[in-house]
Amino acid sequence: MSGAQEAAKDVLAAWSERVHRAAADGTALRIVGGGTKDFYGQDLVGEPFPTRAYAGVVDYDPTELVITARCGTPLEEIECTLADARQMLGFEPPRFGSGSTLGGCIAAGLSGPRRPYSGAVRDHVLGVRVLDGKGEDLAFGGRVMKNVAGFDVSRLMAGSLGTLGVLLEVSLRCQPVPKAEATRILELDGSAAVRRMNEWGARALPISATWYADGMLFVRLSGAESAVSSAVREIGGGNQEHAAAFWSAVRDQANDFFARSGGQALWRLSVSSTAPFAELGGAQAVEWGGALRWLVADAADGADLRSWSRKRGGHATLYRGPKSAGAFQSLEAPILGIHRTLKSTFDPAGVFNRRRMYPDF
Repeated sequence: MSGAQEAAKDVLAAWSERVHRAAADGTALRIVGGGTKDFYGQDLVGEPFPTRAYAGVVDYDPTELVITARCGTPLEEIECTLADARQMLGFEPPRFGSGSTLGGCIAAGLSGPRRPYSGAVRDHVLGVRVLDGKGEDLAFGGRVMKNVAGFDVSRLMAGSLGTLGVLLEVSLRCQPVPKAEATRILELDGSAAVRRMNEWGARALPISATWYADGMLFVRLSGAESAVSSAVREIGGGNQEHAAAFWSAVRDQANDFFARSGGQALWRLSVSSTAPFAELGGAQAVEWGGALRWLVADAADGADLRSWSRKRGGHATLYRGPKSAGAFQSLEAPILGIHRTLKSTFDPAGVFNRRRMYPDF
């Protein structure tokens, strides 16, 4: 066994012992990777449980389109490794700075602009290793694409915000970088932009991202040169220069729209793509072909926004801002019961990330 492997083994032994003690003492632990997503979810509770010490790419074979890495590995390192082989993470996770880790990326379950066209975080997770609330090292799934039979626990970890355990290792499906890309800009009002996105979504166009704000609709096309060129002619509009920088800012929520929130709340509304564009009391942006609406507004309790979203097949999340309204929309009793059962199975003593998702969870 190499020195690095011995060190990794020692880290896991120390972590397991700490979880054992926390379960016995009733101590709450707060899992911390890079801390770049501390704003997301409910208030932070418990003693910090840092994960950066358990890092490194475990396995990567570009011909298999699968990468396996430890939880503390910087997301930047993962993406650089893939870029060397002209590959990428298809769900384009927001990076929120150089401190973002792979474990935090999967636990948060946040996807970027390419999500409707390449899949969400959970769609790319093939296997995981998890340290549960009893200090046990569990493995689910694998490192190949055809390995799932029955209930897919691996994907359950995506978006669980660390409430079920510490993600130790993750195997992810990768995809090739597109041969060609182009971004077009059209000047439209909100209703016309949503209608246009849905019309395009019903056709075989190589769209890989959309963004609408302040009367301007941006459309990214990705794929073979011939397909992109044909779509450019069909969609029309003007050309977006410095497109890579533009989409990077959208992906990392660092563009002008997100910067304007100031002291106001930032809401994230996931709805049917065909939901009409409506004036919701603040500055609004539309992503994901119409299915994701961002809203900067002083909506203290969010009741109207959550009602509007529910009627349109979705939900509203208080993404940034004071969490007096609750970060996430309340669950129906049957679904909440499933959440509680999963929590009690993986973390019976309630050690990890207490109340991170819901105040009473």
